[in-house]
Amino acid sequence: MAAFENRYWWSNDGIRLHAREYAPRDAAAAAGRPPIICLPGLTRNARDFDALATRLSAEWHVLVVNLRGRGESGYAKDPMSYVPLVYVQDVEKLLGEIGCTRYVAIGTSLGGIVTMLLAGAARETLAGAVLNDVGPDLDPAGLARIRSYVGKSNTWPTWMHAARAIAESNAGAYPHYDISDWLVMAKQLYRLNAAGRIVLDYDMKIAEPFRLPGNEAGPDMWRALDRLAGVPLLVVRGGASDILAAPVAERMVAAIPGSELVTVPGIGHAPTLDEPAAQLAINELLARVAREPVAT
Repeated sequence: MAAFENRYWWSNDGIRLHAREYAPRDAAAAAGRPPIICLPGLTRNARDFDALATRLSAEWHVLVVNLRGRGESGYAKDPMSYVPLVYVQDVEKLLGEIGCTRYVAIGTSLGGIVTMLLAGAARETLAGAVLNDVGPDLDPAGLARIRSYVGKSNTWPTWMHAARAIAESNAGAYPHYDISDWLVMAKQLYRLNAAGRIVLDYDMKIAEPFRLPGNEAGPDMWRALDRLAGVPLLVVRGGASDILAAPVAERMVAAIPGSELVTVPGIGHAPTLDEPAAQLAINELLARVAREPVAT
């Protein structure tokens, strides 16, 4: 039996969007708590959060969004809608569909940018936030690396071929991984198409706006971060990240009193949030949120 159910809703421009919904296994413990909304990175999808969502759904209601153009969400007719401000509108539409007025956001990379913009739009809706390996300033070296591969379509005959290709390009970010870990990542990143080939599970056109400078984030992201003041905030950074520089992460927590920075040693962009240090920090943030339950 699947740990989640599929939820669908429609964007303002008529795209059928998808999220995985993990109902709390202990409904009594989850009562009165805001749901957790998980938001993946640029080329990623809801499968990235399966282990985290399964763990947290013991006592929390968790929804993991597939941004437009990823996973089971529909592809956009206009590729210039693949930008953070439109993703914010898509998430806001989901929140309206489920009648949610308060939630905890966990965003990895692009998902963290969307989280900051959601705070900028309606700070009062956020009960807590986790920004995973992303901040208001993005390291140009990491952006150049991502631009070098995003939107380039590769196909593979077997999962092992896909896993070995991912290992070759990502070994520096996850130096302790073995082939079984790379196979797990391959099945998160790729899907089997109708011709029996292994292909990336996103619309290649997401690369079009991302390759234009300035479209990778949003306007004045430090002001958006400032809107998280008073909200329980956790910043997770990979110790070897080429996207979130250590001085930027430190400036972020200095700007938001009461926030916490956790660095996952030896990991590049981005931590999976399954690491013990990340798990402990997320548990502590959620404990803070749970002490002030808010009905949704």
